Amino acid sequence: MSDRAPQPVERRLPTEESRQLMELVRDLVSKEITPRAAEEEESGQFPRAVFTLLSESGLLGLPYDSAYGGGDQPYEVYLQVLEELAAARLTVGLGVSVHSLACHALAGYGTEEQRAAHLPAMLGGGLLGAYCLSEPSSGSDAASLRTKAVREGRDWVLTGTKAWITHGGIADFYTVLARTGVEGPRGITAFLVPGDIDGLNAAVPEKKMGMKGSPTAQLHFDGVRIPDARRIGDEGQGFAIALSALDSGRLGIAACAVGVAQAALDEAVGYATGRHQFGRPIADFQGLRFMLADMATRIEAGRALYLEAARLRDAGLPFSRQAAMAKLFCTDAAMQVTTDAVQVLGGYGYTLDFPVERLMREAKVLQIVEGTNQIQRMVIARHLAGPETR
Repeated sequence: MSDRAPQPVERRLPTEESRQLMELVRDLVSKEITPRAAEEEESGQFPRAVFTLLSESGLLGLPYDSAYGGGDQPYEVYLQVLEELAAARLTVGLGVSVHSLACHALAGYGTEEQRAAHLPAMLGGGLLGAYCLSEPSSGSDAASLRTKAVREGRDWVLTGTKAWITHGGIADFYTVLARTGVEGPRGITAFLVPGDIDGLNAAVPEKKMGMKGSPTAQLHFDGVRIPDARRIGDEGQGFAIALSALDSGRLGIAACAVGVAQAALDEAVGYATGRHQFGRPIADFQGLRFMLADMATRIEAGRALYLEAARLRDAGLPFSRQAAMAKLFCTDAAMQVTTDAVQVLGGYGYTLDFPVERLMREAKVLQIVEGTNQIQRMVIARHLAGPETR
C-alpha cells in the first residue's frame, strides 16, 4: 500500500566477518524464508529444508567453537542473526535458538571425547536438536521433574514424559534432564538422547494459537536405554547445567521478540504512510504518529538491553540478571508493539491478508517460553533483594 520500503536495521557489528555474515543472513531470509512464511505458517508446515540450508551455511552453530564445526561468533553477533531470522519467521528464529540451547550442555559440560564424537554433526551436519526440561506437572518448578533415569550396568534407562518440547517428534537429538537421585535440584542429570532411539515416542503436536509451523509435542520415554557415555556432566549436575543453558536461551528469546516487534513496526509504518483518510496519509495524524514513536522506542530499548547482556556474556561476566531483564522487557515489548500494529491497520490488521495478526499471536508465546515473565521478575528480584524468606 505504501512505496516506503522498510529499511534494514542499522547494526554496530564488531568485525568485517560479522558484517559479511549479516549480509548472508539477509540474503537468505529474503530468498528462502520471507516469501513462504505466511503460507507455510497458516498450513502448519515445518521448514525443514530451511534448517538444512542454515546448517550448510554455518548458521546453526554460530556461538560455538569452530574446532567442532561452530562459527566462533560472539553472542552479540549470534543474537542479531536470530533477530533477523525471527523477523522473517518466528518458527525459524525460535527454532535456531532452541537448537543452540540443545547444544549448550554438551558444548559446555561434555568431555573432550563426547564433544569430538557428537558436536560436529550437531553444529554443522544437518542435525536438528530439542531441549527437554519441562513436564506435564513441572513447568516453572523444573526442579520437581519426575522423568527418571535408572542405572543398569553401563546403561541408563529413561522413563517418563516431557512436555512443551519444541521440535518434539522431528528432532534428531534431545538434551534430556532426568532424575537420577534424590528429590530436588541435586538429583537431576543431563543426557544426550538420539531422536530415533527405541522407546521414544512423540504425542500428537499441540494445536497452538501461533507458531503453527513449529511442532510442540509431549515426548514419552518408555524404557529408553542409553549408554553412560551419553551422560553429560556429573551425576546430579543436570539442574545446574539446565540453569546455565536457560540464561543464554533467554537472550535468544529476547532477540526473537525484538525481531517480531521490528517486523510489526515495519508493517505498521508501511501501512500508515500509504493509507489515506480525510485526504492525507493516516501517518499525518498525531495520535498515530505518537503510537509509531512509542513502538520504535520499545524496540530500540529492547535491542540495547539484550545486546548489553550479550556483551557481558561474551566478556565472561555474570549476566543472569540482565538476561532475565532482557527476556522480560523484550517479550512484553513485542506483545505491546504487535498489538499496536494491529490497531494501526484497523480492520485490515485483523485479517489474514496482513501479517500483523500472525505476529501478535506469535508474540504471546514469547512471554511464556524459557521461563514465564513472572519467573523473570522473581529472578530479577532475587538479585536485588536476595532469596525470599520462608
